[in-house]
Amino acid sequence: MFETLTEKLSAIFRRLGNRGRLTEKDIDEAMREVRLALLEADVNFKVVKEFTGRVRERAIGREVMESLTPAQQVIKIVNEELIRILGEGAESRLASVSPPPAVVMLVGLQGSGKTTTAAKLALHLKHRGARPLLVAADNRRPAAIEQLVTLGRQVEIPVYHEDPRVSAREIATRALAEAKRLAATHVIVDTAGRLHIDEELMTELEELRKVLAPHEVLLVVDAMTGQDAVRVAEEFHSRVKLTGLIMTKMDGDARGGAALSVRWVSGVPIKFIGIGEKTDALEPFYPDRLASRILGMGDILTFIEKAEKTLDEKKAQELQKKLKTASFDLEDFLEQLRAIRKMGPLAQLAEMLPGFGKLANRLPADVQEAQLKKVEAIILSMTPEERRNPAIIGGSRRKRIARGSGTTIQDVNQLLNQFAQMQKLMKMGVSGKLPRNIAGLLKGGF
Repeated sequence: MFETLTEKLSAIFRRLGNRGRLTEKDIDEAMREVRLALLEADVNFKVVKEFTGRVRERAIGREVMESLTPAQQVIKIVNEELIRILGEGAESRLASVSPPPAVVMLVGLQGSGKTTTAAKLALHLKHRGARPLLVAADNRRPAAIEQLVTLGRQVEIPVYHEDPRVSAREIATRALAEAKRLAATHVIVDTAGRLHIDEELMTELEELRKVLAPHEVLLVVDAMTGQDAVRVAEEFHSRVKLTGLIMTKMDGDARGGAALSVRWVSGVPIKFIGIGEKTDALEPFYPDRLASRILGMGDILTFIEKAEKTLDEKKAQELQKKLKTASFDLEDFLEQLRAIRKMGPLAQLAEMLPGFGKLANRLPADVQEAQLKKVEAIILSMTPEERRNPAIIGGSRRKRIARGSGTTIQDVNQLLNQFAQMQKLMKMGVSGKLPRNIAGLLKGGF
């Protein structure tokens, strides 16, 4: 989402780095460029003014002007101020209560991804040992009830629902009783939305809030709505007293300014961000990590957390031994491809690694997924012996593999050639070239 902003800020800091000692004029020029970059990214003008003002004030002080590395000091200040705007010290965890259940009420406009987010949040809690209950209280849109029931079935989480003609108030009352019967630790309520904010919607949500007495009221906001997200957050907060925000579609191609603006303007912390359509594509929000991504410094902690969830420790150790002894074969490669797919889209993973942001931009999501599937199909069309020893794959075997995988002989040749190059590099121990070859394997024509 922040690719353009990241590129512009990186260019600004590179120019500062080439100037050695900085003057007040250099700082003013840089802040003017930063201001334009943020405004173009759709950041609220009040936030931009506050941010650049604080950065300038600190940058022309002694800590930068007398520093041996002034450009690095400016980047450090920008990083700290970004974290402050995004909500330094904000708590991303949901409230836990004794006795349970903790009630979480999701509100938002229609189309913001509220129903999907309810299922994502329930799965997030389930993975942490909780016993959530989903409640379909959006009786205005029968399709939302059906959608939540389907999603609940997919993630194996119970969904309380009734006939759409039953009032949301009655549904909420009986859902709380059902939660106690099931000994649920959390109740996640998907409420009705509208295409716009109106009095009827707000009155209904206020009544529902009284019935549920929720411990959390989370506004689901589409990050691609830009400055409208700020207005929506302010309106909802004034009527139903929000405790947090969930920003959806953070993997989209919008400019991303809403994420930088909405917390600061509304005063409500962002608790989670949605990074995809799958039910596991929800992350706790960490201001410092997002600031690091915006500045192109990666997000190693989130990358490690994703790896720990999907990669088996014993298998990882076995793989490490194979890499060291250059005995890494196509079966191992297939296993790693599947593990990577579980971790998420390749572009998102690349963004988390310092210096790999540009690689992420060159790998569009649809291309990545198509190429991964093609590679997987080719390897699955090989016999176990061929995967362990690709050198035995001659012309007739290549024809058979291409036919079996629905690809061409050229595709099979490209995969085998690229893999052979990777094996050579492993034997030579030239690890620095590996990322480029892996990228080549997954880009156009592998």
